[in-house]
Amino acid sequence: MTGEIALSQASLTLAGILLLAIVTIETGGLFLVTVARGRQPLNEFQKSFARAGHGHAGALVILALLCQIFADATDQTGVWSWLSRSGVAIAAILMPAGFFFSSMGRGREQPNGLIALVYIGATMLALGVISLGVGLLAAA
Repeated sequence: MTGEIALSQASLTLAGILLLAIVTIETGGLFLVTVARGRQPLNEFQKSFARAGHGHAGALVILALLCQIFADATDQTGVWSWLSRSGVAIAAILMPAGFFFSSMGRGREQPNGLIALVYIGATMLALGVISLGVGLLAAA
């Protein structure tokens, strides 16, 4: 073994997309700075959901990038390969979107129906990491 990591085309493509998505997370961070400085009025519920959305976005994009390397180390094909490679990336979109969109609106004090995106994203996260974990154990 030479220590080289050769990524599949699918991993290279998704990793490139995920890296570009970091710019949107950065933009969310700038928004949170305006909130913290009092330039964007949000109530405590909205602040907590904005923080949760931003935190989940950052952490899940990093995890999704790692999953690209691990997915290429499995022998999975078809839907299992797709789920291992994409499950966490999909969660990185759905969960933050659920936090942000369910708390939007002047004076909103509780999440609206779009909170379902958080639960759908959490399901994708669980399915993705379970599929990848099983795939790695089977390849070992």
